[in-house]
Amino acid sequence: MKYYSVRITLLIVLIDFALLLSCSNDEAKKQIQTVARPTVPVLNGERQIGTQIWMTKNLNVSCYRNGDIIPQVTDPTQWANLTTGAWCYYNNSTANGTTYGKLYNWYAVAGIYDDASLANPALRKKLAPNGWHIPTNGEWSNLINYLDPNADGGNAFNIAGGKMKEIGTSNWLSPNTYATNSSGFTGLPGGCRPYDGTFYVIGQYGSWWSSAENGTANAWSRNLSYDNGNAGKGGGPKKNGFSVRCVKD
Repeated sequence: MKYYSVRITLLIVLIDFALLLSCSNDEAKKQIQTVARPTVPVLNGERQIGTQIWMTKNLNVSCYRNGDIIPQVTDPTQWANLTTGAWCYYNNSTANGTTYGKLYNWYAVAGIYDDASLANPALRKKLAPNGWHIPTNGEWSNLINYLDPNADGGNAFNIAGGKMKEIGTSNWLSPNTYATNSSGFTGLPGGCRPYDGTFYVIGQYGSWWSSAENGTANAWSRNLSYDNGNAGKGGGPKKNGFSVRCVKD
């Protein structure tokens, strides 16, 4: 009887040890899986790049976050004289809007809708949808430096642009140099509307605003080109019409 009692006790100890080991392994797996997951859910139309989550399409809204209308301005002279928010389609064509989204002047990016909000930033509206914001100059630099640690935020020639560009020549002009879209950013060559109200370089270049000013009349942007793999930093006039991408809060 004593022999069987010892065997039973030993069997119980072995079972307890196996259960403990199993639980420890499950907990370790759980911890690894938790670390590997994004900090917030990534949905359709979004892409996590490094620690950031970006929209994968250019913004195409005609209202501020609170529902107030952003004027569509087609006349070039009117566009050139604006100091409040506005948008347009490239060449004033809705077909271009379907592919490339809208072009916004920086006043729309900043939420400036009248003279009072031009003078007082506390009165300004939000362009980005709820849960998103216009990327700061630093957030653009973080994206580009993640894709190429030697990029210096876009100041130095780098390979980040190739990783950000949509592949192929359906939208980009040939040769769309070094385009891999390995980041999933899917950058498009939406062109721009310069401060004189004309339209320029669709298919060749894409430019995206940041929220940061570069002096009184200019603001920072980032640019991609059909003929190189660079993600460049620009500082164009606030009156320009550029594309907009948003990053998640």
